[in-house]
Amino acid sequence: MRIITISNQKGGCGKTTTSINLAAALATNQRKVLLIDLDPQAHATSGLNIKADLSIYNVLSKITNKKCKLEEIIQNLGENFDLAPSSIILSTLEQELSGEIGRESRLCDTLKIFKNNYDYILIDCPPNLGILTINAIRAANEIIIPVEASRFSLEGVSQLTSIINLIAERLNHSVEFRILVTNFDSRLRHSFTMLERIKTDYKNRMFSNIIHVNVKLKEAQNEGLNILAYDKYCRGAKDYFSLSREIITQENTPTLNQTVEKTTVNKAFDKRMKEILKKELPKLNEVVLTVKAPDAKEVYLAGEFNNWKLDEDSRMEQTNGCWTKRLDLNNGKYRYRFVIDGNWTEDPANPLTQLNTYGTLDSLLEVNK
Repeated sequence: MRIITISNQKGGCGKTTTSINLAAALATNQRKVLLIDLDPQAHATSGLNIKADLSIYNVLSKITNKKCKLEEIIQNLGENFDLAPSSIILSTLEQELSGEIGRESRLCDTLKIFKNNYDYILIDCPPNLGILTINAIRAANEIIIPVEASRFSLEGVSQLTSIINLIAERLNHSVEFRILVTNFDSRLRHSFTMLERIKTDYKNRMFSNIIHVNVKLKEAQNEGLNILAYDKYCRGAKDYFSLSREIITQENTPTLNQTVEKTTVNKAFDKRMKEILKKELPKLNEVVLTVKAPDAKEVYLAGEFNNWKLDEDSRMEQTNGCWTKRLDLNNGKYRYRFVIDGNWTEDPANPLTQLNTYGTLDSLLEVNK
């Protein structure tokens, strides 16, 4: 089970929007997801049109008259998607915990005894660095930091990372964090300037996917729906679905803080795999895909042949404005798309296409040599 905290003390950076829609996108990918609303403003709760008498306060508080277990407050929102709601009374918890030993681990202790079968638990934090946010960081394995392409949002990241480092030092609990660029307006030159600055500062800690400005995201919140339920064909839905796929591809990947030591068994396995590959590789067909994008800063090739992953292995090489990627593939049919500066598009040079579930076209590659 992966526990992911979504936090940034700066308001308006898309933290709750990301919490709601990433949870829904993961659920669409057949992952069982629990979203915990740890913000006393309860924006995730109201943004999903939930009204509940019991909230996460009744789970974490020791003085409440209605003490509950976490499983007793959970609201089902649809297939694979549950919510632990919040309420304004949660704002009193910080004062309640102020004199308690181990106050920063209250949520972590709750999740340790929580009987569940979730693949993901997402935690939506309040827009500050108080005891609730510290509890969320302490309980998590990973942190997503939504960041607008703006100076003030970027400055807030350094403050949050200081808290992450402090928790690692004082509580001996290290977590990985990744930067998610949100509210990106591709019409503004300033957005690209700030994006380059973010890449310079956090190159190895950024998601490949970017969340673009999309009015449908706000409309969905006003209707109390996640974006996939409101309009699955809009840009916002595609961005969050792509983000969920990127996160899923990391499920079996070691984190940046982990070191993978090769044992004798691993080395023997690697040797055997090389022998198998040596026999099988001659059966593969070399395919070269190209796209002209002279103004692009980075282009990826994603498709069924690499599980739609955006990483260094899927990055295309550029020569005089033409981007190229060589693949070794078995015979068969493969869907694919180019990702040009964060924008997903079909291959303009390939007339073979198939409609996907989001109403757009995937390019179709047929290998039969």
